[in-house]
Amino acid sequence: MKRVGNLFPAVTDFQSLCAAARRAAKGHRSKKSAASLLFHLETEVLALQRELLDRTYRPRSYRTFSVRDPKPRTISAADIRDRVVHHALCAVLEPVFERVAIPASFACRKGKGSHKAVARAQMLARRFRYFLKLDVRHFFETVSHEVLKRQIRRVVKDPGILWLCDLFIAHGAPGSEPGRGLPIGNLTSQHFANFYLAPLDHFIQEELRVGGYIRYMDDLLLFADSKVELRRHRLAIARFLRDRLDLSLKDEVTVLAPVTEGIPYLGLRVFPGTIRWSAASKRRFCRRVRERLAGWKTGRLDERAVTDALNSMIAHAAHADTVAFRRKFFENLDGGPVATPARTG
Repeated sequence: MKRVGNLFPAVTDFQSLCAAARRAAKGHRSKKSAASLLFHLETEVLALQRELLDRTYRPRSYRTFSVRDPKPRTISAADIRDRVVHHALCAVLEPVFERVAIPASFACRKGKGSHKAVARAQMLARRFRYFLKLDVRHFFETVSHEVLKRQIRRVVKDPGILWLCDLFIAHGAPGSEPGRGLPIGNLTSQHFANFYLAPLDHFIQEELRVGGYIRYMDDLLLFADSKVELRRHRLAIARFLRDRLDLSLKDEVTVLAPVTEGIPYLGLRVFPGTIRWSAASKRRFCRRVRERLAGWKTGRLDERAVTDALNSMIAHAAHADTVAFRRKFFENLDGGPVATPARTG
């Protein structure tokens, strides 16, 4: 693929940075840092533009915190001005990364997403007898900086973009060993991580010639009518990850089974004829609804914010066979500005 240049002016353009600032502040306008950025938008953007053009820009320290959703993760929240640069950079990198992506990759891509990945998994479950589920061990924490830099240089030749990418890659993930790791929670990390596994996608599709394949970030699903074939693919993928990407599989969570047993994928269990929520997903849904209602009752959240959040959660739940569960839950829920149970179908 021909390498792309002349991208840095699009990142440093004043209007592009203003648009990036608005995207970075979206959903955070009630926070002091985002409100201040928007109030002083022109001054802040001009300062960022000057630092980028002078190459004096440096990312600020992360604010780190832990979540358990569903497993423990350390989130590294970037400063608001750094998030502006993340958005500006990803706006120009996204089309470049898209050129090397295959249809089977569903994360961080317009028109894709987890719901379409699950729908694709169900379609493949109707075509094949067996599935193989693979997961990369500590993926975000172990991404090799040198491998990632080399991959970016295969598609980008713009010196300004390469400088900025190297800057964010070197900023690293708090707690990771030197030369490794991408901070979870950054827009750049999502795009870098998804792009990092693109060579694996091409290997599986073009060399292994797997008939049924889906990847959502580091969650891989392969389908076939033979368990022997899938075991052979697992060994080949493990070698490719080790030799080409300096990664390894998390063998203890590997699953090889008939599709009729249900495929545990992205918090759901996918069967050829239905899609069910896991018990953990149901617990998370109940907890999040109660948290939003508690925030409304204490005045921390307004009615519009709570209603929008609940409608979003209900829409997500509607992608699985959860009608009876949601009806029972809302019937027994204390009152609040909840989208009516009619929305739960």
